[in-house]
Amino acid sequence: MTTIPEPVASFVAAVNRQDEPAFLGAFTDTGYVDDWGRVFSGRNAIKAWSDVEFLGSHGTLTPDTVTEEGDTVTVVGDWASSHANGRSRFEFTVAGDKIAAMIIREG
Repeated sequence: MTTIPEPVASFVAAVNRQDEPAFLGAFTDTGYVDDWGRVFSGRNAIKAWSDVEFLGSHGTLTPDTVTEEGDTVTVVGDWASSHANGRSRFEFTVAGDKIAAMIIREG
């Protein structure tokens, strides 16, 4: 699959245009990010992490492959930022029109 399903497609677009309100608004109230085992729960913690390591480092994601299984959407692609670079796997758990979890690992 090369088409990214919603709400992940809008999330990736928000990240790539550095749109913080859309980025944070994509998560559920109890959403979390698991960045290589470090977990950031809730929008405030996600924002603090992102300010340094994600949007704050001007990160962009260029997707290569997308898979969807149930409520999980996995995007593998090239992550480029001033904090970290390289092929990464982003596994999203979708809850309705929001993201409940984003797990980041090596792609």
